[in-house]
Amino acid sequence: MPAELRFSRSDSRQSPYGSPVAPKPLALARWCASHGWPVHPLAPQRKSPAANCEPCRRPGHSHSDCACIPAGRWCHGFHAATLDYGRIDKWWGSTPSLGVGVACGAAGLVIIDIDAHSQTPPARDRLLPGIPISDHINLAGLSTGYHTLAVLAALRGAQSPADDATTLRVQTPSGGMHVWYRATDGRRWQCSTGSSNARALAWQVDVRAHGGYIVAPGTTTSAGTYTPVGVARQPAPLPAWLAQELERTSHLPAPNIPAPRPVPARARQAVIAAGGGRDHATRVLASLLADVTACAAVPEGAGFSEKLNRAAYTAGGLVAAGHLARDIAERALEEAAEAARPGQSRRAAQIIRSGLNAGSTHPLQLGRRL
Repeated sequence: MPAELRFSRSDSRQSPYGSPVAPKPLALARWCASHGWPVHPLAPQRKSPAANCEPCRRPGHSHSDCACIPAGRWCHGFHAATLDYGRIDKWWGSTPSLGVGVACGAAGLVIIDIDAHSQTPPARDRLLPGIPISDHINLAGLSTGYHTLAVLAALRGAQSPADDATTLRVQTPSGGMHVWYRATDGRRWQCSTGSSNARALAWQVDVRAHGGYIVAPGTTTSAGTYTPVGVARQPAPLPAWLAQELERTSHLPAPNIPAPRPVPARARQAVIAAGGGRDHATRVLASLLADVTACAAVPEGAGFSEKLNRAAYTAGGLVAAGHLARDIAERALEEAAEAARPGQSRRAAQIIRSGLNAGSTHPLQLGRRL
């Protein structure tokens, strides 16, 4: 894998915005995984997941009991997303035309997806759900998600995410934008579409989080290339004002669903001890530990083994690269596993040991730029 991922004319054709396109999909998928973002294949030249195998397309079939994912196949889209470099090399090495998707929930990401389809606005009560807009306010010229998000930010005295140069922003082929943020409080933010009656942040503004995926920056489809803008290549923490708006607009699980537990204090301290809680390595591990402990809210079907293995695999890569001490990583993983599945330490220890050993063969070099 190259020391840096740069946009290069030698990799592919020009994007419709005049910027050279990103590296080839395999390098891009590995770059995403190196940042703790599980990846899965997209259909060639499309933004939708690669097709399931024939048995997985049968009516009534579910990802929850499918043998394809444990076997290393890409069926079921973001449910098959992985950080395993061996699997990544197999997928994109055998089919280099595949695009790259990132599983938002597993990556601890909240993506603000701004649409730029110039349309006649809906009724005023649908522009900013829950915020009344008086008839005397002139809405002339308001026609895209950029506009509604700017209005929402202005009402809160904040900067529009579209203008937030501190975080990764990606121009879409249609002229929209994906604004990438990191969830930092362990809450399980939910997806939405801007046109939904049940849950929406703003008209023409979608939210990609748990239960969804996003096209990786640098991916090229038949419509064009998803091109990073500005200088930031990492997601910044989700702004407090935006988290409050997402909570206000029902982007959290229903109240009767137990809230995910935070990373246990002892595990958190172990992570902090590794680097003061300030560097990229500890942030990556802390995010994955939060995914593990969130399984405590769901007795079955939460993907505990997969999430613990992912965290251990990543920790192994961090250890191998010298970012983290193995004993600290093991202690943090054990604490998170015990919080999620009390009394299953033997099973957890096997998963942790296997994941650490596998990850140690692929050192994670953090801080690379796209």
